[in-house]
Amino acid sequence: MILLMRDTGFAYRSGGAWLPVAFLLLVATLFPFAVGPDAALLARTGGGVVWIAALLAALLPVDRLILPDRDSGLLDQLVLRGLADEVIAIAKLLAHWLSFGPPLMLAALPAAALLNMEGSTLLRLEIGLALGTPALAALGLMVCALTAGLRSSGALAGLLALPLAVPLLIFGAGSLEAGSGAAIKFLAATSLLLVGMAPIAAGAALRASRE
Repeated sequence: MILLMRDTGFAYRSGGAWLPVAFLLLVATLFPFAVGPDAALLARTGGGVVWIAALLAALLPVDRLILPDRDSGLLDQLVLRGLADEVIAIAKLLAHWLSFGPPLMLAALPAAALLNMEGSTLLRLEIGLALGTPALAALGLMVCALTAGLRSSGALAGLLALPLAVPLLIFGAGSLEAGSGAAIKFLAATSLLLVGMAPIAAGAALRASRE
């Protein structure tokens, strides 16, 4: 709990939690300039743009998820005090999601207005983000733990996470269509799988990095 509060508080105090929000709003502001003032086109493509921005926003802070605490010896001290690597990974996962998931869902409201999205589409977008952002956090944590200690680990983690996030983008974008119950179910199942796997995989990676 202390580690969770520490990481979450640090993300908000350092401004890292607002960086994904600014990124999403910037993308939503610039996208209409790129495709033109066609309201129908913006409404049809806006949800996909928000999902891509959410993925990239989730990857912005991956370089500070594991590496700073690993280099400072904090992770070793926590293990010596009896905390399992999987417990540390769970705390990191929750802190990572809290630092970008809820702010991103709030930022989707003005972004939807900028992209001329309808209310029903916005509701499906928020449901999809509520289901998908934990999976994005889990994916970021896993690749960050696997690449910790490598040169340019932050950039490498981002490159590894992008192709692995393709199913989330497909199901997330598919959930924006009316009557898209199957896409939402697949998104929820994929998110549950990644969230369940993340503490085990990240904990094993952290343990292997000390050996």
